[in-house]
Amino acid sequence: MRDVAQAAGVSQAAVSYAYNRPGKLSAAQRERILQVARDLGYIGPHATGRSLRTGQVGALGLMITDSLPYAFDDPATAALLKGISEVGELSEVALTLLPCPLESDRMAQDSGVLLRGLVDGFLAYAMPETHPAVDTVLRRQLPVVIIDGPNPEGLPRVGIRDREAARAAAAHVLSLGHRSVGILVDRLVPDGHSGVVTPARRRQARDLVMRERLAGYAAAFRSAGVPWKSATVVEAGGFHEAASQAAAESLLAAGPPTAVIAASDVLALATIDAAHRCGLRVPQDLSVVGFDDLPSAVAAGLTTVRQPLVDKGRQAARLLLDVIGGGEPREVLLPTELVVRATTAPPGY
Repeated sequence: MRDVAQAAGVSQAAVSYAYNRPGKLSAAQRERILQVARDLGYIGPHATGRSLRTGQVGALGLMITDSLPYAFDDPATAALLKGISEVGELSEVALTLLPCPLESDRMAQDSGVLLRGLVDGFLAYAMPETHPAVDTVLRRQLPVVIIDGPNPEGLPRVGIRDREAARAAAAHVLSLGHRSVGILVDRLVPDGHSGVVTPARRRQARDLVMRERLAGYAAAFRSAGVPWKSATVVEAGGFHEAASQAAAESLLAAGPPTAVIAASDVLALATIDAAHRCGLRVPQDLSVVGFDDLPSAVAAGLTTVRQPLVDKGRQAARLLLDVIGGGEPREVLLPTELVVRATTAPPGY
């Protein structure tokens, strides 16, 4: 920068203004400085130097529990990423994806990407309870916004009222007259387990979203006077397509219920595929309701709970930027809506 200033016959501050505060220079003066810089091979202020002066590096970190491919393969996570990327203030801010798998030794050793990552703050997405990654980033004393996860520290948070939304979905199915009901959840504990969920397993649940949705389903059963223990709950053990298909097939193979309530659209759509392979008609033989309202759910005519996944990403990114800028931490709860389409009907419709 000093060499450019000398060659252009201006102050070093003027060179800085040319890159960072162009409004303080005339257009002709700025263009002359930039041309001299190009001739000298100078590409602009060094990012590390700028970060030392401002205390910021111009990057946010998105923490996910699973591997990096999951962030792109899972439709709900992809929608969240879309919302984050749409925030205008992020046009010159990098987004760093930070995989935080529980089975990683680095997570337990309080090391690795969370300590090396140069970011100004973290978005912690759907972290299970007691995940060591959350404690690690809190010790860095950088702003953290929780998305769809437990929040014992009272941090800024963005989410929905999962229990109320799930209760509405189950109440719809029960109001149609269904009493033989199966329930599919993605993952209660990140330990790879799949299969029928016992009461003990439900009590061990560390995924807040799934735990809250199960609580909502159970509340609807109690309100309708239907024993909660009459529902068969099956856990997929993960969020990927293969796990969803296996869980749906397992539930239907045990003696098909007349309705399936799925805690995600991915599970619900897998159930419809499995039903067709078994020769079951939807909704004549089997009603199916999901959760999320993904574009694929709309195309399939799926009855589901709509949550604003893209807006959730926008709100979380804006909240984190606000906190980084000195704003007050707060909780943002977004609305949900039960959308009734073509996959639910009374039994024997």
